[in-house]
Amino acid sequence: MATIAALVNERSVVIFSKNSCCMCHTIKTLISSFGANPTVYEIDEHPRGQQIEKELKGLGCKPSVPVVFIGQQLIGGANEIMTLHLQGQLVPLLLNSNAIWL
Repeated sequence: MATIAALVNERSVVIFSKNSCCMCHTIKTLISSFGANPTVYEIDEHPRGQQIEKELKGLGCKPSVPVVFIGQQLIGGANEIMTLHLQGQLVPLLLNSNAIWL
């Protein structure tokens, strides 16, 4: 879990993604649409991608992408992000982590 911790440290929003994943694209687009500038790691292109994917699965992330961290906290995958969005809780979460400003 050390690789994941190092990658999300001191970043407001981190998304682990794969280029071939349509849900990854959707989640990146959604979060960016609020004005956030997430740090995105495309694990299918990252030199330590297999290790990252193994750690994400170890955290209980199934499927392994997309995985979103906001304010260094694991939020989850597409289902969790969409649920937060539909419940009106995603924007406040982004605001509280200083990922966006109004």
